[in-house]
Amino acid sequence: MRLLMVGAGNMGGAMLRRWLAAGLSPADVTVVSPSGRAMPDGVRVVPAIPDAGEGAFDVILLGLKPQQLGLLRDGPLARHAPRVLVSILAGVEEATLATLCKAGAVVRAMPNLPVAIGQGVVALFSTAADDATRAELTEWMRPLGLVEWIAGEAQFDDVTALAGCGPGFVFRFADALAQAGAALGLSQDQAARLALATLEGSAAMAAEADVSPATLADRVASPGGSTREGLNVLDRDDRLVTLLTETLAASAARNRAMAAAARD
Repeated sequence: MRLLMVGAGNMGGAMLRRWLAAGLSPADVTVVSPSGRAMPDGVRVVPAIPDAGEGAFDVILLGLKPQQLGLLRDGPLARHAPRVLVSILAGVEEATLATLCKAGAVVRAMPNLPVAIGQGVVALFSTAADDATRAELTEWMRPLGLVEWIAGEAQFDDVTALAGCGPGFVFRFADALAQAGAALGLSQDQAARLALATLEGSAAMAAEADVSPATLADRVASPGGSTREGLNVLDRDDRLVTLLTETLAASAARNRAMAAAARD
């Protein structure tokens, strides 16, 4: 598979490193990086999209910022005809992407940051990809973590808010948990270590459990115990659910606003 990556910043670079570790040959990868960002050994780096006459690519992955989408219109990309065009541009819809080049299928992908360690989430959506292409892409994305196909594009902004933006919210929660521990009198560095280890172990346990996280929380909380007392604070007036609902709604709304801007 010959792969052209248009942009390979933090997210694209993390995806590329996982694919190479899984067996993708660096000789089959070309990265467009105007800044000349360092790439893994053997990967070809070029400052601009190569002309279609320089060879055909099986897959083109768009990993630049959504605000840079205009740079691709009516440019060298339009002369390429990959089997699949994959985009990780937040908020940019399939119909808009389909105008960029003559791809056999356009697939929207939403990876989150933990793909860097192979424990991420990749949501995929396409109306044009056939079963064989879906199976191929599922296997290609599998080294990155959990792969989920989304039934309708209208859900993509919501999935992005949950799984794409979610690591940022979890990081903020980890920091808040550590700060709360420090407020009790623990040293800041010790509170941070305890908070991260607690989150890591709890997440792993929840992923392996055959019951819901809500049930696990109730199992930890003995009646009249200290965990129950703390949960009573989080559960009062559904304050935690309300806060996270508002948080995800704000992110989803921003995704829809970016999609509207990309159409213009």
